Amino acid sequence: MLIHALCDYYDILEKSGKMLPKGYSNVKISYIVSLNESGEIDDVFPHPNGNITKEIKGKVKKVFVPQSERMLQRTEKPGIKANRIEHRPLYLFGLNYVDGRLSPNDQTQKAKKSHEAFVKENLAFTEGMESLMVKAFRQFILRWNPEDETQNPYLLALGKEYGKSGFAFCLSGYPERLLHQEPEVRERWERHYLEQSEDADNEHISQCAISGERASIARIHSKIRGVYGGLPTGSVLVGFNNASENSYGKGQSYNSNVSEIMMKKYTEALNYLLKGQEHKIELDNVTVVFWAMDEEKNCEEQIMAMLLGHTDKMDAEQTEIMLKELLEDGRTGKVAKGRLKFSNQINSDVDFYMLGLKPNSSRLAVKFIYRKKVADVLWNIVRFQEDLQLSREIHPISFRRIMRELISPKISLNNQGDKINPALLARLFEAVIYGKPYPEALLAAMVGRVKTDADIRVNEVRAGVIKACINRKYQKEELSVALNKDNGSPAYLCGRLFAVLEKLQQDASGNSLNRTIKDGYFASAVSKPAIVFPKLIILAQNHLDKVERLVKNPSNKIRGAAYYNILIGEIIDKLTDKFPDTLGLSDQGCFIIGYYQQYQEFFVKKEKGQKEEEE
Repeated sequence: MLIHALCDYYDILEKSGKMLPKGYSNVKISYIVSLNESGEIDDVFPHPNGNITKEIKGKVKKVFVPQSERMLQRTEKPGIKANRIEHRPLYLFGLNYVDGRLSPNDQTQKAKKSHEAFVKENLAFTEGMESLMVKAFRQFILRWNPEDETQNPYLLALGKEYGKSGFAFCLSGYPERLLHQEPEVRERWERHYLEQSEDADNEHISQCAISGERASIARIHSKIRGVYGGLPTGSVLVGFNNASENSYGKGQSYNSNVSEIMMKKYTEALNYLLKGQEHKIELDNVTVVFWAMDEEKNCEEQIMAMLLGHTDKMDAEQTEIMLKELLEDGRTGKVAKGRLKFSNQINSDVDFYMLGLKPNSSRLAVKFIYRKKVADVLWNIVRFQEDLQLSREIHPISFRRIMRELISPKISLNNQGDKINPALLARLFEAVIYGKPYPEALLAAMVGRVKTDADIRVNEVRAGVIKACINRKYQKEELSVALNKDNGSPAYLCGRLFAVLEKLQQDASGNSLNRTIKDGYFASAVSKPAIVFPKLIILAQNHLDKVERLVKNPSNKIRGAAYYNILIGEIIDKLTDKFPDTLGLSDQGCFIIGYYQQYQEFFVKKEKGQKEEEE
């Protein structure tokens, strides 16, 4: 599915002009060599489009940046191999730049051999062409002698830039018309490229597993660059290095049956996606690549912004507005496929892909790949956000915030000391994109963080994730958005009771304590309520006496002992038998939600009627 999808995306990119047509390469060109009709160099000047204004250390400066030109396909083979319409200085001029001097001599004779290969290849390729530019280029080839050009002022003026620069040619007076753009050059090259493809190695002609057509099978697949943690030179996605991986006597990548054409398509498409930051993000050392089968990229940015919180193209405020709009529409049943209120530019009927890559010692490992219609992905993101809500006022929670809560608050996501399991990350993505139950490991990890992190026990993100895991697991609303006084779950009631006892202790001390029962007993109470709660209720009697004395002072805006007695009694009465001896993982989650919702309830502003009723 992955390679086929990338090949299809290549076709979309090629159609929209974002991908090179077959037989061409992007080449960085720094300088233009101007030739007169006799083939003599009359100027070497920087690429006209190379001067770019940039802000460097707070100052606006003009810098030169080599420009990408579409040239005839370059060779990637090692050794001496000249290109048609060459750009490399060693081949073009046959000269090395060493210590401020140009010299045709070196120990390996590489400069001489490279230039000879260039002369032979390009004279044969341009034979019979009538263009004035091509004729001037041929004259340059015929008359240029490296040994006579060691003092060439145009090349010497380039200095150290000579050896690391790419060159293109133009005819004097026509700097905008370059040799490699000549129609005659392109026409001959495309005809040659087609003939070359048809005459490919017949020994390895077979049916391509991607296109279904008989074609030359790729022996080695091109490298993929841009994956976080990967080799600077790139890593292969498909590769066979061991004899044990051979099948039916076919070595290397011949047994994968991917044609040369399809191999180039999928590798170029994936390298395009990984080249910038528009189609990829890093989540805990996993490179997540995403794309939609559409020429427009609006839906990709908006989907990832809503899922992750925001991207470089969209700020957090824009993202929150979109998410709130979707959530409000979803709650009223207005979110419909093909009609999204917040953007009229999204084509919701196209496929959306999400790919997770992580390098290993030999190749790229695919951690996950998901495909879903854009409309379905948007709807599932709405469900995902609805699952996380813990108040009637909408507060979107980003994927990044969830990830931050899965590790210790003392360790950042970029620290090497603590990392999220890539398998958990993959299953969480799958649950969100496909609307499946959240992984049990996510609930275990979040409950573990609540019990472990004394500084940050419970917040809206942790509580929201726990609530989402439990509700989706049982396919019903076990836990509501806000406090549910009718919830008779022993675990939920124990959580509520713990929150009441903690608030009572805080009020009794005038909120002057640095350490409460939460710091000393929370983790134990979550796991073994029957052992902990009897002690806490005995302690509460002292707190009730203190709070009763404090409440007599009108300046102390706290609740009295009667309020807490009634609330504690109501909760304990619903515990029909006794405190549970132990709580399983889901029940521990219910305990945490009960605690969070009850504690938050203490700070909810009551309406006038509600206050009178409580009093």
